Amino acid sequence: QVQLVESGGGAVQAGGSLRLSCAASGRTSSTPAMGWFRQAPGKEREFVAAINWRGSSTTYADFVKGRFTISRDNAKNTVHLLMNSLKPEDTAVYYCNAAPKLAAVAAASALLGSWGQGTQVTVSS
Repeated sequence: QVQLVESGGGAVQAGGSLRLSCAASGRTSSTPAMGWFRQAPGKEREFVAAINWRGSSTTYADFVKGRFTISRDNAKNTVHLLMNSLKPEDTAVYYCNAAPKLAAVAAASALLGSWGQGTQVTVSS
């Protein structure tokens, strides 16, 4: 099992930026891929971005391509999500999770962590 703690959320105006962080602990040796998800009020949780172990491969949901960048620091067992050009529709609770493969993260399949508290992102117009 992998424990995950998200941080870095906040309230910003449209066009602003935020950098989210996710700290992983526990069985991190089995977490080659990590990713971010989000859930807006009244909506299903959806995939946002994922990165493989080496950081050499990433994948993004279409609605964040060109605006969000995922990165990781394996020495610190952390993954980050830099969010630029934020829009009101990006308002949601953001969560991170891990899986053995990049595709599994994107499909929210075989996830290794429990869903934590997440971090709230609020974008005003």
